[in-house]
Amino acid sequence: MLKPIAFLKALKPSNQLLGWIPIIAGLFALYVPTYIAISHDLWRQTDQAHGPIVLMVVAYLVWLKRESLTSETADSPSILGWIFLILGLLCYILGRSQDIYMLDIGSQIPVLAGVLLLMRGKSGLKEMWFPLFFIIFMLPLPLDAITMPMKMAVSQVTEAILYWAGYPIARSGVVLQIGQYQLLVADACAGMHTLISLEALGLLYLNLIKHDSALRNIILAILIIPISFTSNVVRVVALTLITYYFGDEVGQGFVHGFAGMFLFVIALMFIMSVDSFLQYFVKQRNKLSAI
Repeated sequence: MLKPIAFLKALKPSNQLLGWIPIIAGLFALYVPTYIAISHDLWRQTDQAHGPIVLMVVAYLVWLKRESLTSETADSPSILGWIFLILGLLCYILGRSQDIYMLDIGSQIPVLAGVLLLMRGKSGLKEMWFPLFFIIFMLPLPLDAITMPMKMAVSQVTEAILYWAGYPIARSGVVLQIGQYQLLVADACAGMHTLISLEALGLLYLNLIKHDSALRNIILAILIIPISFTSNVVRVVALTLITYYFGDEVGQGFVHGFAGMFLFVIALMFIMSVDSFLQYFVKQRNKLSAI
């Protein structure tokens, strides 16, 4: 059993933890109004609905690394911390005052990087680089110029697959005609924002798995892009067939919303399958090297 004094010492928070309290309070004062604003506006848009999920993932990743924030060993503060912090605060002021979400939300990256450099030095930033990087997937990136080519590509591949399978399908731009039904391939179904969300899923998978093989990580990271595109095609093909067999009301109703979740499940299955194949390839390569 712990003696009373030892027990009280165990409950007493460390100096490192106490040092974070005013900083956390300041960050809450800065960014809680931002998140309240985007929860009523940005996150209600279809192509930004993944924002709350990304925020929870970032919080979870920080929680996993929490011990690095309060450990006794830390590098000396870096002067770069002040540069990042001041730059981030300037972005925050401009973004908040002018309702520019890109700057308002994005300012978290240099602000948090600056705080880490000042509190924990370069080692602290190194430990937390991935959660900071993952914030990028919350930003409303200007991807509209690339969205149309993406939708065209998904529409063309969907038409080719279903035509090859013998279905009465035709295409005009991003509008698919199958039987008596017309389907518009919308931004939310096959746009760049969906591709970015799937890319985030793949990178998160890589970060959590932590493979030792650099070759395996690089190949899987590159293959995430065609995997995401393929998942989008599977989703559009599935919705097209559901509409053809069960009618427009079913295809555009609950099933259409459920298809978003189905998309991420398909993408994750593709990523895990490719990863398993790469694991087998790396093992075979190591066996040949050992001979």
